[in-house]
Amino acid sequence: MDALRTPHLLTVSDLTPGEMEGIFRTADSFLDLSSRTVKKVPSLRGKTVVNLFYEPSTRTRTSFEIAAKRLSADVINITTSQSSVVKGESLLDTVRTIEALGADGVVIRHPASGVPEWISRRVGCHVINAGDGLHEHPTQALLDLFTIQKRKGRLKGLRVAIVGDILHSRVARSNIRAMSLMGISVRLVGPPTLIPKDRGDWNAEVFHDLREGISDCDVVMALRLQLERATANYIPSLKEYAKFYGISPSVLQSARPDVLVLHPGPINRGIEIQDEEGFREHSGILDQVHFGVGIRMAVLYLLMAGGNKGEGNA
Repeated sequence: MDALRTPHLLTVSDLTPGEMEGIFRTADSFLDLSSRTVKKVPSLRGKTVVNLFYEPSTRTRTSFEIAAKRLSADVINITTSQSSVVKGESLLDTVRTIEALGADGVVIRHPASGVPEWISRRVGCHVINAGDGLHEHPTQALLDLFTIQKRKGRLKGLRVAIVGDILHSRVARSNIRAMSLMGISVRLVGPPTLIPKDRGDWNAEVFHDLREGISDCDVVMALRLQLERATANYIPSLKEYAKFYGISPSVLQSARPDVLVLHPGPINRGIEIQDEEGFREHSGILDQVHFGVGIRMAVLYLLMAGGNKGEGNA
């Protein structure tokens, strides 16, 4: 078994390139389950996984639920709008209550950066970050790289352009770190207002012209324009953004002939992605959803199958 050194998955930085490859190998071994009549293995029988989401989610929450159930774990989904959170219960009390009920793992999404890490130091079960504020979304980056590897046959040496709202994207932050670790050359493409000025140690080139930015790229990843985070205040109009940064068949002619197009979803149709039917053979968007289940099965299995729990301090 490709064991992980950490009892939690909070950030891509928790992983080495070898551990990421181990996650990919494990995910690959689970992929054929989707074609079986009985889509389950007993790997996590008797374990309980809680999906605790403080933000709306369709793909990530459902993907983790399917992944846990295919591993035969019991799954509890908690929507905070229907829990004691609306009565004023604190985050820590909520998680400790879940742990006291016998949870072995908590998958948490929260609008504040750093919450999964904060929780991991205070509980004795495994914690998986399903997206925290503007910080990270590690399993999304893993499934994105896995999709690229499955479609391209390799990772090292590829050139990837991440296009759009980099400023507000935890997906971009996780992908930049993961791709750099795996030997991928990263480009960031977007209007100046949506590219962070303080990029720290990001190993990425920056482009403001879309065609120039995706020139000779193997992969183009469009990001969702995050209107709920007031992104519209950073651009003149949605129409102008779509004109200059929307991915379309004509734009993709600037990339490599076998370019792969990705999007973490949900897609603002007509804005980030235009006329997808015109480049259907290049799209890996549904592959991301399919492979995402395998990746999340792998993460749950590698963290929880050994039975070791996290070490809380409080």
